[in-house]
Amino acid sequence: MVQIIAGSKGKGKTKILLDKVNTKVKESSGTIVYLDKNSKHMYELDRKVRLINVNDYCVTNYSEFIGFLCGMISQDHDLETVYLDSFLSLACVENTDIDITPIIEKIDMLSAKFNVDFVISMSRDKSQLSEYVAERVIVAL
Repeated sequence: MVQIIAGSKGKGKTKILLDKVNTKVKESSGTIVYLDKNSKHMYELDRKVRLINVNDYCVTNYSEFIGFLCGMISQDHDLETVYLDSFLSLACVENTDIDITPIIEKIDMLSAKFNVDFVISMSRDKSQLSEYVAERVIVAL
């Protein structure tokens, strides 16, 4: 399952994402991972959550980002949920002209094939998203 928290910058998406991850970790028996572009939220996350700074891994385009997710999934068979903060930056698709539908489709495929949930925050209004992506929005700010 892919869930999206969408809205323009500064609307509180990260706070919602942090609340979701810290709630989920209390009821989870698998691994929980939080992907971000830096480590500044380290102290806001429950200690059981693995924080990964994607910028440490030389990801420069969305194909590499999908490969990064695949590598992460392949190394942890207990992986249950992945939280992605600042998704557009992580996936290197910050340009608003880029259609992110194919990327979300691939993440959807990974979710279904490997039974891993993804919760994504992105700085785009729901109205800017394709119908396929907008269907996955759980919070629009």
